[in-house]
Amino acid sequence: MKLENKVVIVTGAVGGIGGEIVKRFVAEGARVLAVDLDQAKVEALADTYGEQVLGVATDVTEYAQVEAMVEKAVDHFGTLDVIVNNAGIGTPKMLLDHDPVDDFDIVTGVNQKGVYHGILAAGRKLRDLGKPGAILNTSSVYGQMASEMTFTYNVSKAAVDMMTKCAALELAPHNIRVCAVAPGRVDTPLLRQYEALGLWDHIRREQMRSTFTQPAEIAAVFAFLASDDANCINGTTVCAEDGFVNFKYPLLPEE
Repeated sequence: MKLENKVVIVTGAVGGIGGEIVKRFVAEGARVLAVDLDQAKVEALADTYGEQVLGVATDVTEYAQVEAMVEKAVDHFGTLDVIVNNAGIGTPKMLLDHDPVDDFDIVTGVNQKGVYHGILAAGRKLRDLGKPGAILNTSSVYGQMASEMTFTYNVSKAAVDMMTKCAALELAPHNIRVCAVAPGRVDTPLLRQYEALGLWDHIRREQMRSTFTQPAEIAAVFAFLASDDANCINGTTVCAEDGFVNFKYPLLPEE
């Protein structure tokens, strides 16, 4: 088991990718502080794993709560090794239809500010513990490309990529690695919003193999990056998008 005896915090733990990250990390031997906004849901998730997982409600847009979350992990499990800053939100909407609060401030607060808070609080704790660790962030291929209806989401994920680079540089003297994973189109409730817009088949055909990545596949990438096997990987965003950013929509119809 690659993560045996490691203590890990996972934010956005109730979501499609987050839930699979918790599941994979537990299978790899980690003890997990599962974090999400809804106390009942995160406790229900934790209950399925017994003592290996503790559920805690946290608003990642509030630094004091994130700091308390980190302290809870150390108090309960005795230490901290890894944090996965996975919490993220987004709703498809054309830019000129935006409400600046609902469609920019709130999304940025979770996707960008929440990651910053996790980096800062976990980085300080790992430094104080005097041990090596890993800070892993959920980015997106949309942080590297433009697309319609996802202005704020793209901007926030581009910020995650740069925070990953800058934090890795500053935390390297403390032997703390910082990496990000950039999923492509993953079959989650977030992506399913496009089904209601009548775009499901269109975006499926834009995939190199005409299929969507599954949340468990993204969790496997995070599990590798959290392990000692990934010790040489630092300050980078790992694309996990099945080639989506490397080709254009096929000219020829599917056979």
